[in-house]
Amino acid sequence: MRGPHGARAMPELVFQVRGAEAAGWAASPAIALNLEISSTPPEQAIQTVVLNCQIQIEAARRSYATAEQSRLRDLFAEPERWEQTLRSLLWTNLTATVPGFSGSIETKLPIPCTLDLNVAVAKYFHAIDGGSVPITLLFSGTVFYRNSGNQLQAAPIPWSSEARFALPVHLWRECIDLHHPNTAWLGLRRDNFERLYEFKVRHGLATFDEAIERMLSSPREADA
Repeated sequence: MRGPHGARAMPELVFQVRGAEAAGWAASPAIALNLEISSTPPEQAIQTVVLNCQIQIEAARRSYATAEQSRLRDLFAEPERWEQTLRSLLWTNLTATVPGFSGSIETKLPIPCTLDLNVAVAKYFHAIDGGSVPITLLFSGTVFYRNSGNQLQAAPIPWSSEARFALPVHLWRECIDLHHPNTAWLGLRRDNFERLYEFKVRHGLATFDEAIERMLSSPREADA
């Protein structure tokens, strides 16, 4: 593709998510998206791409079973109000460096996942029983390429660049279980933790799980 004076035109990038997997190779829970980046014209060599990506969960583009609606009240209030409260959730902002290519390239984009149920996205996935979650990837950044005179050029990635994907819910649980099987994480204020710890020691319990089970089954004992 040539410009009006025969100069090589700025390349245009197109983004598509070709699949996803639990990132077993990651040091912490993560889902890896298989992102394909295609360049037009395809014969133009791309030196590198510095890619920014914002990932959003499009919660309103999915239907929810009754049990899911009940668990989602913590995020979106009562279902009767969802016309006003059901909104997109920001998952994360990522930056990646894509190596040089011509035509197209596929790269893995790891999305961190957390057990922390104080985080909105963790609450959302905890509430969903199955199926898929619609996500949107919004791209920006810079593409580096060489013009017809072999000079290195830099051009911004338009803010309109995006991709959509239906992310299987089971991948969230799979990547969490790879690192923390059958585990949930709950952050406590230090004073509440000290009360729980004192209860555990006082009753000679081996684990915090046992202490919480005892407190839930015998509230009066917990207050003693």
